[in-house]
Amino acid sequence: MIYNRFAVRRCLIIAPKKVAEATWNLEAEKWEHLKHLRFSKILGTQQQRIRAACAAADIYIVNRENVVWLVDYFRNDWPFDMVVIDESSSFKNARAKRFKSLTWIRPHVSRVVELTGTPAPNSLADLWAQLYLLDGGLRLGKTITGFRERYFSANTHGGHFTTYEAKTDAQDSIQRKIGDICISMKSEDYLQLPELVYDVIPVQLDQKAAKAYTELEREMLLQIDETVIDAGTAAVLSNKLLQLCNGAVYDSTGAIRKLHDCKLEAFAELIERLNGQSALVFYNFRHDCDRLLELCDKLKLKARVMKKPEDAEAWNRREFDILLAHPASAAYGLNLQHGGNHVVWFGLNWSLELFQQANKRLHRQGQKSTVFVHELVITDSRDMDVIAALEDKDATQNTLIESLKVRIRKVKGI
Repeated sequence: MIYNRFAVRRCLIIAPKKVAEATWNLEAEKWEHLKHLRFSKILGTQQQRIRAACAAADIYIVNRENVVWLVDYFRNDWPFDMVVIDESSSFKNARAKRFKSLTWIRPHVSRVVELTGTPAPNSLADLWAQLYLLDGGLRLGKTITGFRERYFSANTHGGHFTTYEAKTDAQDSIQRKIGDICISMKSEDYLQLPELVYDVIPVQLDQKAAKAYTELEREMLLQIDETVIDAGTAAVLSNKLLQLCNGAVYDSTGAIRKLHDCKLEAFAELIERLNGQSALVFYNFRHDCDRLLELCDKLKLKARVMKKPEDAEAWNRREFDILLAHPASAAYGLNLQHGGNHVVWFGLNWSLELFQQANKRLHRQGQKSTVFVHELVITDSRDMDVIAALEDKDATQNTLIESLKVRIRKVKGI
């Protein structure tokens, strides 16, 4: 489009930070017809970003956190006539500054392309903002309010918060509206990918840890039950219980209180079963990462935390055994399929989007072996609620709250 059709002069790619740092330009180097393209990464300090934004190049790459800055820097002198949004679901929030910034400069852009494997990770409501950036509201309406009124039924939950449930014909109607500018391509239809196998590993708490969990759950559930459950209290309680499942909790001062090693022991047994095969390990809380590093050191395993592009490259060269990563920073775009075929979830979270995207770091083109996703799950705990929500493809705020209500009734013996 730049050199053959002369349809584009400058293309801006907006991507998650780790992807912006390495993935796009490294992938281009693998293709003969793309090697001549000049890349400029708008990353780093403000001065570095300014130099990169003004450099002579064909393709400019910016991480999504710097979109607002980039728009403010150029304003009406916007130089990019094409914008590619990698992982466009990160622009699904119509109230976010990054979304609003792109809408301001949208008239200066002649071509927009959005890429995502999870366009509606929580519900169809996530589509409006993404489609608005494509067509300015032509297909799904000019406002999010009008979109919701047309395709959803609102539930105000006593005035404390509002959720939206899609009407019966909403999905078919929306698909017909956007079908002319959206293409859905399943990897299995176009690529010969190996099998993806999910392996839920139940972990039993020891007597002392089980007692601590029961006491914490009962105390906090009954305390919350005295007031109306909202998303804030549900999230706080869930996080605390998930921390305890993993073996440690943050107290009121932010200090770490270690409670048990049940999951760490199960993790060690799993790694032993892998018999020397490397593993990509996703953790949920910072103290999970610290304790996993300590364990790997005891087990004489080479472990590294995913922080820089160089870590991904070293993983793909199989220079160490364990790559520790938080799904929020490593779920998108990274090509890690050459480093192994085992994913381990030490601690799960409620985001279906992060779960699916993170597993795809290994299950992607170039992977030659069956990919195993091992999920360490404490039995009869909040871990099980998360697993159920992810399996039902319904990891939403409403599910979080409803599952708490079920546990409250159980604690009360109702």
